[in-house]
Amino acid sequence: MKKSIPIFFTSLAILLSMLLLPSMYAGELSRGAMLSASCEGCHGTNGHSPGSIPDISGKSAEYIRLALEGFRSGERESTVMGRHAKGYTDDEILLIAEYFAQQK
Repeated sequence: MKKSIPIFFTSLAILLSMLLLPSMYAGELSRGAMLSASCEGCHGTNGHSPGSIPDISGKSAEYIRLALEGFRSGERESTVMGRHAKGYTDDEILLIAEYFAQQK
């Protein structure tokens, strides 16, 4: 009986550390990163396109913002980008543009 008590507390301590450690080291995801996650399906991880779809990582925030606003208004022709861009507010477009501008 005496040996089972230290084993219980040791097991409890290990279990708690396994549950708490990932949250301690997980970085807080910015709103721009969350909004940009849907872009990565076509434009690649962090905007690094693996194929024929344009690479948007490292482009200036101004370039990305103007492109998204152009797609949203229909001023810039597209097949799918216009539909995507219409779902974003001006603030969200700015956050997305700033996020991809920071990706190198």
